[in-house]
Amino acid sequence: MVNSLEFVDYPPKTGQPASGLIVTLHGWGANAQDVESLLPFFNLPDFHFIFPNAPNPYPYSPTGRAWYDLRMENMYQGLTESRDTLIGWLLALEGYTGIPLSRTILSGFSQGGAMTLDVGLRFPFAGLVSMSGYLHPGAATELKDNFPPALIMHGRQDNVVPLQAAINAKTTLESLKVAVDYHEFDMGHEIRPEMLVKLRDFIQKVIVKPRS
Repeated sequence: MVNSLEFVDYPPKTGQPASGLIVTLHGWGANAQDVESLLPFFNLPDFHFIFPNAPNPYPYSPTGRAWYDLRMENMYQGLTESRDTLIGWLLALEGYTGIPLSRTILSGFSQGGAMTLDVGLRFPFAGLVSMSGYLHPGAATELKDNFPPALIMHGRQDNVVPLQAAINAKTTLESLKVAVDYHEFDMGHEIRPEMLVKLRDFIQKVIVKPRS
């Protein structure tokens, strides 16, 4: 099942057993290589990183991928299939990496952030990170309890996914008793180093380094 999605794989640079696993989902029209370029800025050499490609082609570029369609005439087409594929792939990662969900961070940018919140709230991950993301309509309505903590980060000048989407996600998650760490930045629809500093702090808080 781990072969259901193409992915780029980076074991820990230390050569030691990984402190945890960080999975990062790209946005609409991007690909695994786009978020892979962030790897040096994470500054977490003792973690295993995996960057998957979304299963669907992007309609405007041969190199882009999509978790589902965002064109108005096909809005959210493919979401159910992508959700099922991503769930199966994530559950198979423990056997592939030897790292349990309880030591796995699921993160994503934009559409990848939306997929993170949709899928991640269903399982006992160590934490969820949504960067410039949003909640799918009705994504959290059927969920119960015992949610992983979530880090939500967004730009105040984001003209692709408006800031209100992050505020709505924060409000909805907090109503479910999710522990939300929320941050706004003076920026647009992008990832900046200061976001990755917050991400690193969040990861080090929710994943305690194992004893040697």
